[in-house]
This record gives sequence, C-alpha cells and structure tokens, in this order.
Amino acid sequence: MLKDKHIWLVGCAQGCLHFAVSVFWMLWALTVMEIGVLVALFCGFHACCGMILPSLARLRSALVLNELRAGMISFSLAPANAAILFILIQGGYYRNLSNAAILAMAAFGLFTAAGCVHVLKRWKRRTPGNWHER
Repeated sequence: MLKDKHIWLVGCAQGCLHFAVSVFWMLWALTVMEIGVLVALFCGFHACCGMILPSLARLRSALVLNELRAGMISFSLAPANAAILFILIQGGYYRNLSNAAILAMAAFGLFTAAGCVHVLKRWKRRTPGNWHER
C-alpha cells in the first residue's frame, strides 16, 4: 500500500483538506456573524470543499481496499493534525504568524488537495483495468 503513488496522493489530498477546513473553522467560524463579506467568503470556501469531498471519496473507494481505507485516512490525518497544532501554537500562543498568514496556508492546503484530486483523475483515465489488481 505504501509503495503506490496513487494512495499517497489520496492521503495528501485528505490531509490537506482536513488541515484547511480545521484551520478555517478555528479562525473564522466565530467572526462570520456580523459581516456580510465574511459570510460570502465562508460560503465560497465550503462550496470549494463541497466540490472536492465527493471526488476524494470516490477516488478513495476506487484506490484503497475496504480493509485498508480507515488506516489510510487515519495515517493521512496525523500530519494534518500536527500541522494544525504547530500553526495554531505559532499564531495563537507565540504570535509569530498573523491570522492572514494562517488562512493563506489553509487556502494553499485546499488548492493542494484540489491539485492532488485533479492529478489522480488524470491518472485514472490513463490506467486501464481494475485499480485493486495493482
């Protein structure tokens, strides 16, 4: 399982998406109620996530066997949670990072997840046969 580059890309996409959504919720969820522009950005962010999640779930089911899927998801969330902890400690406790920089990192994580899903879809079109046979 660890030798397959497709599974690594699915794990990267899963972890980056988890990082982006978690940071976004921790920083912005409480400030969204007063300001109309923030509500629009909040809805736009979750619309992007809503486009990525079904594609990611479909690719996960096509690439990873049922017996290994939960382990792969947990394995991909460990670095994402470590990054969340590091970023929030640097920004919240030490004040080395501004909220804008943290949100830029979350946006980068979301774009990285989208890029991984795009690459996986392109590879899927080129790969004949059943992916579980590889």
